[in-house]
Amino acid sequence: MGLRVALIVEADEELRALAVALLEETDLRVVEAASAEQALQYLRFNAGDVAFLFSDVKLPCVMDGVDLARTVRLKWPWIRTLLTSGAPLEEDLDKVLRQVRFMPKPWRPLEVLIEAEKAAASSRYKTIVTHPDTEVVRALRA
Repeated sequence: MGLRVALIVEADEELRALAVALLEETDLRVVEAASAEQALQYLRFNAGDVAFLFSDVKLPCVMDGVDLARTVRLKWPWIRTLLTSGAPLEEDLDKVLRQVRFMPKPWRPLEVLIEAEKAAASSRYKTIVTHPDTEVVRALRA
């Protein structure tokens, strides 16, 4: 298994580039999307590799970041999700979105890195525990 992925979804090219540069400092491979639809297209074929989703709430096209987060939580609940926006959320996060973190813009780089590292660490743990060749699994089977 290769590096796990951080998926950045941001319409503003400068902010997306900033987030990409920041997250390239983690143990995650960075993939970018400019809309929720682009992100879902990537996820349809690569969701198993994605550990972290960092998305703006306001996105072009039909879906916004809240719609994207809701879809991700329902289809791929292992993906740690962080939403960001320059405005407060207009809706209360429903039951599906309770595990989604919200961070107002301007976001603090350290806080984003902490969330990404938590996602990477959780992903590494799941890989070790579920991989059939690990010493831990062999010891438990013995």
